[in-house]
Amino acid sequence: MAEGSLEGSVIARPGSPPDPTATLEPRAEEREESTLRGAVRLFFASGAGKAGAGLFLLLLGICVYVLLTFPSDFGRDRWSNPAVWADNPKAAPPAWTAWFRDDVVEQQAFTLGEPAEVRPIPAGEVRLYRAPISFEANAFPTSFTATLTGITFHGRPPVVALTLLRPDGGQVPLASVVAPGPRPGETVPYRRFYDTPERVVLTSQPAGVQGLGQAYAQLYPGVPVPADLAGRLQEGLFGRPAADGSGRLEPLPGEYTLQAQVAVADPTDEIAPIRTVLGGTVFGWAGTDTIGRDLREGLLYGFPIALLIAVLAAVLVTAIGAGLGILSGYAGGTTDAVIQRLSDIVSNVPVLPLLIFLVFILGANLWLIILALVAFSWPGLTILIRSMVLQIRSGQLVEAARALGASRVRIMRRHVFPQVAPFIVAQMIFSAPNAILAEAGLSFLGLGDQTKPTWGQMLQAGFQTGAIYLGYWWWVIPPGLLIIVTALAFMLLALAMEPIVDPRLRKPGS
Repeated sequence: MAEGSLEGSVIARPGSPPDPTATLEPRAEEREESTLRGAVRLFFASGAGKAGAGLFLLLLGICVYVLLTFPSDFGRDRWSNPAVWADNPKAAPPAWTAWFRDDVVEQQAFTLGEPAEVRPIPAGEVRLYRAPISFEANAFPTSFTATLTGITFHGRPPVVALTLLRPDGGQVPLASVVAPGPRPGETVPYRRFYDTPERVVLTSQPAGVQGLGQAYAQLYPGVPVPADLAGRLQEGLFGRPAADGSGRLEPLPGEYTLQAQVAVADPTDEIAPIRTVLGGTVFGWAGTDTIGRDLREGLLYGFPIALLIAVLAAVLVTAIGAGLGILSGYAGGTTDAVIQRLSDIVSNVPVLPLLIFLVFILGANLWLIILALVAFSWPGLTILIRSMVLQIRSGQLVEAARALGASRVRIMRRHVFPQVAPFIVAQMIFSAPNAILAEAGLSFLGLGDQTKPTWGQMLQAGFQTGAIYLGYWWWVIPPGLLIIVTALAFMLLALAMEPIVDPRLRKPGS
């Protein structure tokens, strides 16, 4: 026997049964390793493979960041809770748009933590807190709020008085808050506002309107002020009457100070930090919607949802479609007929009306959407794989394995599946962006899971609110771009898989 003919031959040990298909697979481990290395080399030889892998790793990194930093109940307890976004400006563009405009006010947040001064009084003591506010904008803020995050007292309830000190020397009393007194059966110490903070809108208090009117009368005597000053208090607090006598208000840049005087009856009473927010006309790097929600958080949270839908739907659809296709093509007969008729029935089911009915009965749920995508997306792959297996089944390798007595399962697993595996992987990658686009389309129609915000839901909310007609571009363009970019990542991966699936597409020398 020639030396070259020994490769792939098997010498059976005495007493051991020979493997009937062993001679058909010479050096299987070495060939598999070589094939894997060659596939990886071909994948990264193209620009599409490098770009797709880099983009996918970036998306995966963002998903890991979101999963580690966002709460698990983000959609229900934060995104869908208007109280969380109460201090944010409504429908505000991103903060970076200030680079192209000069009539913007940036959001400012302050905390009154430690008292700057403590004065004893006969009935207890007065603690004085101060927060400097640098206001240099050529526009007016959208809101001005203070939030009491907690008060603990042992006798009489503390009284919190808030005053704004203006750069023109005016002092405007804004609000006075008294903590609720002891309740029947309640024991000392009494705790207030810890579970539900007390939010005070400083621009809607009668004391502020009266105080500002008095300050204007003292500082700008004889200058007309707007008749609707009560409805424009946030402008009046950070502005002044125009000197031309037109009755309009103009911004007053300078250094302001928010002063809080807290009168307590017992020195052991505790005041938690007071949060103060001066609402801007821009917010964050993604802006806000009409509820004040930070769109940055919604966009970030959409990454793991999109990849979950893409990967889970693609894997399940591919597993079902490829498995049934291989079984149908190799088994033939009644099995083939049953699988093909089932594929025809499923592929002709009207998915959208059925999904609307299921959502109406069972409620909108992300897992229901994934289940619907999987249940009605596998027939196409089954038909394609079947046609490929019909050709492979009549090949010499399969005929030899059958002649040597290999079982059907072994032949499908060891001789049929490896030949269609590259095509199956490519189809799985191709189907991933289809799942993302399908979920976005369903969410756009209002069929999405409202407890898990997705990019499709953000688009739906924007169009429902009229964002396009109102010019809220930051609400519509970013989620649409992210859907495109995520789909593009999978498309690049699929394009890089083409030379591996079809050798005719390889470059010379590859």
